[in-house]
Amino acid sequence: MVLLVTAISVGFVHTLLGPDHYLPFIVIGRARRWGLGRTSLLTFACGMGHVLSSVVLGLVGAALGAAIADVEQWEGMRGEWAGWGLMVFGLGYTAWGVWRAIRGKPHSHLHAHAGGVEHDHDHDHDHTHTHEKEGEEIRHEHGHPLSWQSLTPWLLFLIFVLGPCEPLVPLFFASALEGNWTEVLLVGGGYLVSTLVGMHLLVTLFWLGLSKVPLGPLERWSNVIAGALILAAGFSMVFLGL
Repeated sequence: MVLLVTAISVGFVHTLLGPDHYLPFIVIGRARRWGLGRTSLLTFACGMGHVLSSVVLGLVGAALGAAIADVEQWEGMRGEWAGWGLMVFGLGYTAWGVWRAIRGKPHSHLHAHAGGVEHDHDHDHDHTHTHEKEGEEIRHEHGHPLSWQSLTPWLLFLIFVLGPCEPLVPLFFASALEGNWTEVLLVGGGYLVSTLVGMHLLVTLFWLGLSKVPLGPLERWSNVIAGALILAAGFSMVFLGL
């Protein structure tokens, strides 16, 4: 029971103190105007991959008879890869945002719906447009299958799978070596749940707040801002140890 409570507490605090656990979803969701459901789904998938990859690595280490220091060294290497991966992703996303902001100058086209209803909508060269329907803003995004728009969720998932959960390893490693699989399951499950709760709590709170904040002229550069913040999060992982 003590290990379970410790795992839950450590997982939650570790998530709150690591901006890389929630910042990418917050800024990309805001920049792309994703709904809370889509943003939460990506957060959940990345959180699962983040924790379970460390669990699998720890179990493999225990099965091979590796020392806890060896597994922690492996986790440290994964942390460097994930940090650099987040920096490269942020840099690439920033460049894509600049390209899109410069290229995507909005212009109007006549848009027809079934029933003969016609109206103008704003349209840019990246195939994004908005229009009004009964007082509600409807936004359509059409991206090339291999564009940053479609690759973003997969790249983030890969980075989070590479990202380590250093505090988790010593919590369940001893139990795994002793063959106490009930304790391993409880510790791993408690850490996973607390991490997911922490990630979703912060993402939801920021999504609810930022969705109501108009960026005005900066809206065009929202993807650039998102990429720069993700780059900063990766920098903090690599050089500041956050």
